Amino acid sequence: MLLAIDVGNSNNVIGLFSGDKLLTHWRIRTEWTRTSDEYWVLIKEFILLNDVEVEIIDDIIIACVVPPLVPILKEMSRKYFSCDPLIVGPGIKTGISILYKNPAEVGADRIVNSVAAYEKYGGPLIIVDFGTATTFDAVSKKGEYLGGAIFPGVQLSLEALFKNAAKLPRVEIAEPEHAIGKSTIESIHSGTVYGFISMIDGMVLKIQEELQEKARVVATGGIVDLIASQAKSIDTIDPFLTLEGLRIIHQRNQGQ
Repeated sequence: MLLAIDVGNSNNVIGLFSGDKLLTHWRIRTEWTRTSDEYWVLIKEFILLNDVEVEIIDDIIIACVVPPLVPILKEMSRKYFSCDPLIVGPGIKTGISILYKNPAEVGADRIVNSVAAYEKYGGPLIIVDFGTATTFDAVSKKGEYLGGAIFPGVQLSLEALFKNAAKLPRVEIAEPEHAIGKSTIESIHSGTVYGFISMIDGMVLKIQEELQEKARVVATGGIVDLIASQAKSIDTIDPFLTLEGLRIIHQRNQGQ
């Protein structure tokens, strides 16, 4: 079995695969101070809750955008799973050409998403990922990673509003009932959700214009259902795109 770990700035998304099938998945907070032993305890409990024997997990792949956590997860993999994890980064086989000015700058999650989306849907593509940052990635018809755009994520924007506007409260993201809010909280909900929806549609239109061809738009990420489901530009919602990309990359690097 394969354990796939996607380490984001806010959350770790972990999936357990048997062959091509995603058996189960979990989400835990990203904690920079968590030790390899603590990661083991958390992951082991999730595995056991799903009636899976830890011993049958023989491979691990990790995409991480928090560099200090890479050695910690490597140590956990070696100490408790007796395997060297595959870390998504320079030198591994992805199957796509990266046309960034400096390919090493591209976040591992963005490459993984592009690999999965192209494998599943073909190109050209625009992938929108709703994470700590909202990212847009463009993939050509030939499967080339062309680049994209990065925007502050929804939760990050709400936190910035709370921390920098003295009279505005901290609020949880929620679907607004109306565009015209009748209270401060309703107004924040409206501005956040409808503002992001408009931003998504506007950015997709701009990228489509630069591509000079119609591209399929695939959305993923933690709050994909709330925002992407209302964006007119989104064609497909794929909440497990990153985990699927990790599985595909792992398969492409077998035997190396």
